[in-house]
Amino acid sequence: MIKHIEIARLLKGDNEQLMGTSIEVKGWVRTKRGNKHVAFIALNDGSTINNLQVVADVERFDDELLKRITTGACLHVTGKLVASQGSGQSVEVQAEQIEIYGEASPEDYPLQKKGHTPEFLRSIAHMRPRTNTYGAILRLRHHMAFAIHKYYNDHGFFYLHTPLITSSDAEGAGDMFHVTTLDLNHLPMTEEGKVDYEQDFFGKHTNLTVSGQLEGELGALSLGKIYTFGPTFRAENSNTPRHLAEFWMIEPEMAFYELEDNMDLAEDFLKYLIKYAIDNCEDDLKFMNDMWDKELLDRLHFVLEHPFIRLPYTEAIDILQKSGQKFEFPVYWGVDLQSEHERYLVEKHFKCPVILIDYPAEIKAFYMKQNDDGKTVRAMDVLFPKIGEIIGGSQREENYDKLMKAITDRNIHMKDMWWYLDTRRWGTAPHSGFGLGFERLMLFITGMSNIRDVIPFPRTPKNAEF
Repeated sequence: MIKHIEIARLLKGDNEQLMGTSIEVKGWVRTKRGNKHVAFIALNDGSTINNLQVVADVERFDDELLKRITTGACLHVTGKLVASQGSGQSVEVQAEQIEIYGEASPEDYPLQKKGHTPEFLRSIAHMRPRTNTYGAILRLRHHMAFAIHKYYNDHGFFYLHTPLITSSDAEGAGDMFHVTTLDLNHLPMTEEGKVDYEQDFFGKHTNLTVSGQLEGELGALSLGKIYTFGPTFRAENSNTPRHLAEFWMIEPEMAFYELEDNMDLAEDFLKYLIKYAIDNCEDDLKFMNDMWDKELLDRLHFVLEHPFIRLPYTEAIDILQKSGQKFEFPVYWGVDLQSEHERYLVEKHFKCPVILIDYPAEIKAFYMKQNDDGKTVRAMDVLFPKIGEIIGGSQREENYDKLMKAITDRNIHMKDMWWYLDTRRWGTAPHSGFGLGFERLMLFITGMSNIRDVIPFPRTPKNAEF
């Protein structure tokens, strides 16, 4: 029995034993061309950016069958694998039998033409994976997800599944999706005129998580080193190229790590991922470089080959103020730096990735460890070219009294944080962690400029179509 073979395997060059034999290939037609004697069909099954050429002798096949083979049609081809006579590919298939699994009418198939814009393709997100660009992006996304798990497994971390439904707000942002089973048309009310969440499924107000960090700290203070990798949700009404309502986060948390250890891990982790992409995704990266971002490969090597500069926030502000650069947003001590400021430091001043540390406490989260100066915290942001901040993290505050004061000063409800405080009451320890937005990483790896183009089905305001 002949078994169907993926196109990626056929094009790798280790198929000498298959040459001259009959094989089966299946996939979608990218293009068809030819003359009255022969038809050349470019077939792609999604396993690689590259197409396999199928050569069909016109006399061997029914004319009506060949007419039905159009761009987008799905085929099952049986034929002989031979050395290619043309340029651009090493092998091709001389078709002996062709079965059409599914036709694609040229009149209404939306991917009939080349050169569609990303904006148009977002409107047909269910079909865009069939294009070369989004096939490459999704394969790269897979490889990066695999590399993340491999890195942490090989470094002794444990994968912790943190809840998607939670009653806490890790960031204090307040922009959350509420989770309820209450009838929105007949909400139960308390005597004070508020919604009675005690009658809800969980007996309290709950929402979709904005971060797995707080629960991740519980794991780190038990298992030593953990990481989370899962979806997170923000209900910000932001229609920008950098925001999604549903996105994926990688959040390692490590007991006994101080800020320096945290920075070492972040740098090693990012360089590992970039090297993994370069070593394992050559064809897809080259395609993205050639088609979308001519500087992509140079930028990947740039990050890989340079040590990361480590710089206090206060020094960064001084550099920016003395730069002579005209920024859209003003620079002063205490401001939360914008992408334009971060990219200036990376791309123009230092010309290498930068890790900023010791931010003002007022612009960072309550859980970050306070420095002795009483003004700054042991935060760290990793800044990349083109992207700006790609990682945000900190050493966590392990002192019970200082954490209590930070919670009180920011009016965070204590009743929702008792479990978090218990880790500081019993057996507290220095610990650190950071968050890497997976889609932010994918922007850097692919060279795309809009975050909606690096996730299969983007969730944004007024858009949950597919």
